[in-house]
Amino acid sequence: MSSKIKDILIKKFKDDLSFDEKSNYLLINIPKKWSSISKFLFKNKDLKFDYLMCLSGYDLSNNKLGVAYNFYSTKLKHYLEVRIEVEEEVEIPSVSDIWKTANWHEREAFDLVGLKFTNHPDMKRILLPKDWEGHPLRKDYETPDFYNGMPVPKDKSYWE
Repeated sequence: MSSKIKDILIKKFKDDLSFDEKSNYLLINIPKKWSSISKFLFKNKDLKFDYLMCLSGYDLSNNKLGVAYNFYSTKLKHYLEVRIEVEEEVEIPSVSDIWKTANWHEREAFDLVGLKFTNHPDMKRILLPKDWEGHPLRKDYETPDFYNGMPVPKDKSYWE
């Protein structure tokens, strides 16, 4: 992340975020502020993050989850990673109204990790059946032996 991007964000949102210098990403400290920060990232003339490349959910253990957003400005040719880490029950504001691709990415993060996004237009499972129990990318997830009477394969080495 460039120092220019960092300076712009600190000036506007100094109490709402922090920077991980080692890994070079922005950490949102107050998830409910994500709506205003995300709109600023998109609209600010010196940032113009118009491309959400990826949104990935992850499990931090101990009932904490995280989401990493990877942004790129096609006009200004710069990159930014933003992370939000929350307690399992905390909902994160959806950004699908700003970056349309977030619609599917947020549903995938919900389906596989259990992250919840407020104001999402269609928050439901996208990869697994709607009656599937649990979230397979959680560290404490145990694959069931059967799903609707069918065995669930445990040995996945033949897929690799």
